[in-house]
Amino acid sequence: MADSERPIRKIIHVDMDAFYASVEQRDDPQLRGKPLAVGGGHRGVVAAASYEARRFGVRSAMPSVTAKRRCPEILFVKPRFDVYRTVSQQIRSIFADFTELIEPLSLDEAYLDVTADRQRLGSGRATAEAIRRRIRDETGLTASAGVSYCKFVAKLASDQNKPDGLCVIPPERAPAYIAALPVSRFHGIGPVTARKMEALGILTGADLLQRSLPELETRFGSSGRWYWRICRGLDEREVTPDRPYKSVSAERTFDEDLMEPGRLAAELERIAGYAWERVERSGVTGRTVTLKVKFADFTLITRSRSFPAPVAREAFTAAGQALLAALQPVPRGIRLLGLGLHNLVEPQVQQQRQLGLEI
Repeated sequence: MADSERPIRKIIHVDMDAFYASVEQRDDPQLRGKPLAVGGGHRGVVAAASYEARRFGVRSAMPSVTAKRRCPEILFVKPRFDVYRTVSQQIRSIFADFTELIEPLSLDEAYLDVTADRQRLGSGRATAEAIRRRIRDETGLTASAGVSYCKFVAKLASDQNKPDGLCVIPPERAPAYIAALPVSRFHGIGPVTARKMEALGILTGADLLQRSLPELETRFGSSGRWYWRICRGLDEREVTPDRPYKSVSAERTFDEDLMEPGRLAAELERIAGYAWERVERSGVTGRTVTLKVKFADFTLITRSRSFPAPVAREAFTAAGQALLAALQPVPRGIRLLGLGLHNLVEPQVQQQRQLGLEI
């Protein structure tokens, strides 16, 4: 079939609103309407923030001390990842009533290809409205959705009217929509790249559109072609169900900075146990062991060791300990340790592609 004869794809990007925090507020009425952070605590990092907390500038991945400084009234609650996974599976079952083409990005967001219109609702908009309605009715939570002809624009659109919003961008509206947005909103352009672009006078999609492909490739390497395409609304990526794992890991932020080798080794032994439980649940095997270390000044380093064949549990733990021992004596206190398995082999069971959760 020629490209001109193919039906325009209908892609929905569904993004739950402040997912972890919203689950906590749903389950504990005393938390509703209050600034809330999931995670954090004395030494931790915010895993998610309610919209009440976001109004004070609190964001995920922010140190809890910074969150507390910005919002003195903020409440910290311990994360319940088992509950979040259960709710995520409930939402996934709703998606499955509308399409088989579901590509989860995390527990709280996914792409759906609803071109086939299984429920005969007539449009991507109607399908997104039906999905959001069922999520609200069956989970008590709200979701925002973007609808368009490709993944890039659908993801942009899902963020347009948050929270509890819907935005539809048909193909004929996409060029003007993309041109008006700041490049910092573009999926695939992180803060560092956005600052580099802004220094070059590239502030919006319209500015990016004026730059040639050779110039973008010279300045941004292999990513330059992606930037050249997305500012033109060109994205042929398909919605791919059951994306493979990228890594399986566990990490822990300590209540106090650690330097003593024996204490660090003991903590890493425990972290390795948590990580390996997730490896077994996911059914994957891998050849690369990666140690993650965050120092007291928030400097982050990783060290890896690869093997010619998939590693067993004993080798996984031993490799992590060897990588940690090679750093001794550490130059300053360590606030976080993590251990993960990479270079993964085909998963044996189907779960989320990323299991890097703080314990």
